[in-house]
Amino acid sequence: MSEKVKVVFPDGTKKEFLEETTALEIAESISHGLAKAVIGAAYNDNLVDLKAPLKQADADEVHLKLFKKKDDEAIEFYRHTMAHIMAQAVKRIYGEDKVVLGIGPTIDNGFYYDIEVNGDPITEDDLPKIEKEMKKIVKENLELERFEVPREKAIEMMREQGEKYKVELINDLEPDQPISFYKQGEFVDLCRGPHLPSTGKIKHFKLLSLAGAYWRGDENNPMLQRIYGTAFANKEDLEAYLTFLEEARKRDHRKLGPQMDLFIMNEAASGMPFFLPKGTTALKELMEMWRVYHKEAGYEEVMTPLIMHRELWKQSGHWDHYQENMYFIEKDEEHYAVKPMNCPGHIIIYNSDAVSYRQLPWRMAEFGKVHRYEMSGVLHGLFRVRSFTQDDAHLFITQEQIVDELKGVINLVDQIYKLFGFEYEVELSTKPENSMGTDEQWEIATDGLKDALRETELDYRINEGDGAFYGPKIDFHIKDSLGRTWQCATVQLDFQMPERFDMNYIGQDNGEHRPTMIHRTVLGSLERFFGILIEHFAGAFPTWLAPTQVMVLPIADRHIPDVRKVQEKLEKAGLRVEIDGRSKKVNYKIREAQLKKIPYMIIIGDNEIKSGNVSLRLRSEKELKDFDIDFFTEKVKEEISSYSLQSPFEEM
Repeated sequence: MSEKVKVVFPDGTKKEFLEETTALEIAESISHGLAKAVIGAAYNDNLVDLKAPLKQADADEVHLKLFKKKDDEAIEFYRHTMAHIMAQAVKRIYGEDKVVLGIGPTIDNGFYYDIEVNGDPITEDDLPKIEKEMKKIVKENLELERFEVPREKAIEMMREQGEKYKVELINDLEPDQPISFYKQGEFVDLCRGPHLPSTGKIKHFKLLSLAGAYWRGDENNPMLQRIYGTAFANKEDLEAYLTFLEEARKRDHRKLGPQMDLFIMNEAASGMPFFLPKGTTALKELMEMWRVYHKEAGYEEVMTPLIMHRELWKQSGHWDHYQENMYFIEKDEEHYAVKPMNCPGHIIIYNSDAVSYRQLPWRMAEFGKVHRYEMSGVLHGLFRVRSFTQDDAHLFITQEQIVDELKGVINLVDQIYKLFGFEYEVELSTKPENSMGTDEQWEIATDGLKDALRETELDYRINEGDGAFYGPKIDFHIKDSLGRTWQCATVQLDFQMPERFDMNYIGQDNGEHRPTMIHRTVLGSLERFFGILIEHFAGAFPTWLAPTQVMVLPIADRHIPDVRKVQEKLEKAGLRVEIDGRSKKVNYKIREAQLKKIPYMIIIGDNEIKSGNVSLRLRSEKELKDFDIDFFTEKVKEEISSYSLQSPFEEM
């Protein structure tokens, strides 16, 4: 006999239904119009198909939510279903016997499916053909049916279909876990769901790109083809997202970097960028700004070796917790590691002499070059590299100084991020499974971070179990001009390294005490932050950061001697200046300078030589005629010294 289940609606009302009742039937009991509009549901916050019976919730009381296409939760339903539609289209086009499926999850802003095609691989030119077939499947409005199969039968079914990757997935499931499939027309796929009731419920989608991806992210496994796509509830949202992607493509630092002569990549050092003179100039300016703010905050800069003995990394715990990401060297029968982090080197400096409590807090900072092995499939311009520079700092403090020093770090991060106009979000990550230290130490460290965040009045979210192996951490996620977020600054509180390295200071009682250690970065990776800045500003850096700040353009060759005098005057004032003395029309040279995102162009011809003034053009295309060069120089110097984001001439 069927049992009854109590259903709690979002408004708090309750009603009993038989356990075989589906979410769709409940919606129909409320109104026929609602049943036609909803596309998915949730039982006790677990997403389910509309056809899922209440007994699937396995509870006597079920909090029910029904979702329409415009609801945020609905995205999971229609993007997940679109991944199946895409896989079905690929099978139809390339043949059931030639296509082997991997996985097809939803991701931020879209979905993908990993696919192996035996024969000619899929190319970017094939995406419109796949899209066309997907539109046919949508038009067919195929019903999606969920069914469960015993484990052995499921394995047999997938083997018969040649789906070797699905067999592997089934074998990895827990023995008591249900094996569920979804069927739409002739297409059947292993999946836990949830999905739309039919393929015709979502129509606004676009395939975006094609990439290679190792099966399960392991480079020892076969390389599959990953097709990325996106889908939205309405046409307007899809078009807005595609416009966003186009703008992001224009800002891609991998394209702008070489175009602006900032950096290149080369297979001679895969994943390790080469910075050209202009890129190096910008990085030096970024580091100089960092030094100004850190000196004011009481940091001392140090330098530590790139290669250190293996025993050091065993002592630090990196050997046990981070070995797979490290590079190693053997010389004269001794074993060394290329440093993946700077902290052990800073600890050696701390331990090199007796430290008094009067010296604490000791704020030690370094632009430390580190190397970490990343699989080739995840390397991405400056965003994911194998060699990078951390703006690393370590604060050695007493326990009484924890909150004040954390507040100082948070305020420093805030100051520097405001220079670039970045808004940011904050995340507190707690103790992971793979951790060192006692529960008491972790509790003290976590409470210290929470207290500092509370006293600086920063909102934050908790990220359970994602702390470093030696301590909890605060991560700062900056938001760029396109609304994308990037994790950059991090602050980590650590009781473990001082224990492992037997660090001490002499207290007021003349006894030895253990210091606490704060690990922190502000920019994170200098290279990655630079890549973010390229895209944030679309290459149009603020003047203080621009490799070339002023381009001086002679209208004709006879004006070059006067142009050189202007160049010398500006360079004496400390500006970075170039001359475009090519025998080209001045409008051509202006366009070239604008493509290179140079903030200011000074144009000199007969009229300017006669008047003693110059014509000024901004990269925004604003023009100012008969302009005093001394006034220009002073205004630009003020703009640079204040790290301004705005040109003072825009309002003139």
